[in-house]
Amino acid sequence: MRLSELLRRPHALPVVPDVAARLIATFYQDEVDLQRIAGEVERDPALAVRLLRQANSSFFRLVRPVHSVRDAVAVLGLNKVRALVLAAAVQDRFPAVPGMDLDTFWRYSFAAATVARLICAPRRLDENVAFTAGLLHGVGELVMHTGMPEVMQPIEQASPLLSLARARTEYGALGYSYAEAGAALVRHWHLPPLLVAAIGQHRNPFDHDPLEPLAAVVHMAAWRARLLVSGNRRDDLIHTYPDPVGELLGLDPDWLVAPDAAGLDQLLQA
Repeated sequence: MRLSELLRRPHALPVVPDVAARLIATFYQDEVDLQRIAGEVERDPALAVRLLRQANSSFFRLVRPVHSVRDAVAVLGLNKVRALVLAAAVQDRFPAVPGMDLDTFWRYSFAAATVARLICAPRRLDENVAFTAGLLHGVGELVMHTGMPEVMQPIEQASPLLSLARARTEYGALGYSYAEAGAALVRHWHLPPLLVAAIGQHRNPFDHDPLEPLAAVVHMAAWRARLLVSGNRRDDLIHTYPDPVGELLGLDPDWLVAPDAAGLDQLLQA
């Protein structure tokens, strides 16, 4: 099935929820009223519950738990709350996906977001944008499984969700991967072009001219998160390390290859 045909299928590209749409609009605003944003999220109880659950997860390692949306906004700030609301909106629009373990998918997505932020921290790249890109980079899998479950079933059997060969298997079977499908969704939701590019190009960042550094960050974060959630096997970490991308970003391989690098081994606890 061609990508264009997939995107025309019912439910493949759902409409963005109203609250998420207003949060997306803040990407383009110089000044944002955080209390107004908190109030809008609070008017959607299901969204608020998801936001608080995510904010209190091990991925943020907060000194104290947050108990309200306003508390989360105050502690995490607009950028992280916006990313969490977008993730919650995706969860709301894809509550059940044929053939996918959504708990594993979201653990992987949050791990990728956290790694992306860690990679950007010492570099001149926006770690908040990287966190958002990492968190949403895999949503194309939801689009593909929802829009064509019968096509994805043999792909899932040949190359499970967290397999490093996943995108290659999808390319071989379809001529595109979850990266392009995910870019279509975030473009449909009017996210900034930088995020669309990072998500759409992250599987093969060197194939695009000019090369988008954020796509390279997401590539590395996705690689590390797959191995993290799959068990952190040292042989896999050593023998599959993406050397060209690591060199481009100026990364020390030992930093990411170590199973406990930057405390990554603690991310999946709790």
